Amino acid sequence: MTLDVIVSLIKKIIDVLLVWAAFYYVLKNLRNNVKMVLLLKGIFIIFILKVISDVLKLVTIGYLLNYVIMWGPLALIIIFQPEIRNVLEQLGRSQLLGRHKLLTVDEREKMVYELAQALDYMRKARIGALITIERDNSLMEYIEKSKKLYADISSELLISIFFPNNPLHDGAVIIQGDKITSAGAVFPTSDNVRINRRLGTRHRAALGISEETDSISIIASEETGRLSLAIGGELHYNLTLDELKLMILEELKPKKILLEDEIEEESIGGENNESN
Repeated sequence: MTLDVIVSLIKKIIDVLLVWAAFYYVLKNLRNNVKMVLLLKGIFIIFILKVISDVLKLVTIGYLLNYVIMWGPLALIIIFQPEIRNVLEQLGRSQLLGRHKLLTVDEREKMVYELAQALDYMRKARIGALITIERDNSLMEYIEKSKKLYADISSELLISIFFPNNPLHDGAVIIQGDKITSAGAVFPTSDNVRINRRLGTRHRAALGISEETDSISIIASEETGRLSLAIGGELHYNLTLDELKLMILEELKPKKILLEDEIEEESIGGENNESN
């Protein structure tokens, strides 16, 4: 095998990997975007109609569909400009080197303990709160516009930030690694039509930032005292404190550990099936 053949093979592998990565990224983001899902359904219907018109030789509908296909891409760029911009912004926020800081087991447990202590107090006292933990996607865009703190995580500090009449209590606290980076952050609210209309601005903001990034957002309701968690465009509503702690710990695990856990679960499942 010559050097030219090896180089050509490597180029083809890189080409395939880039195409696969692009498809994976698009499909991953489509899952939580209702508008884009509807768009894909519309494109699929147009494709089916085009095939039918060609097979049955339907002149009029075929003529109209040709114009739709010709000018459709330009119309889609204009109509879905906000969605396209959001996807490009997500690419810009992505951190190629992973999380801001990879936490050890002790650091994760300490952080979750302090969060749990603060949330337990706030839910009993009916104090509203929104706490967002940064993961792979950078939140610097929102940190820059908020009040920077760079303080150690403590339940007392979190409670004081969200205490009523505090100037920062209406915004979100952003955590990077094991530090409270900023407070008073403002997130875009979700326009998901499936959200319960009774949910307030904090829940919609938490869901909004979870749709745009891979962050973890924790909400304490001021009206009901219930705890919720938003991640990956999904809102897990009315969680117990123990459920919330377990979910946060699981989501904060490094990807390598998560992959090892999945492999271990699959192997255990396989052994159980064999024994049965």
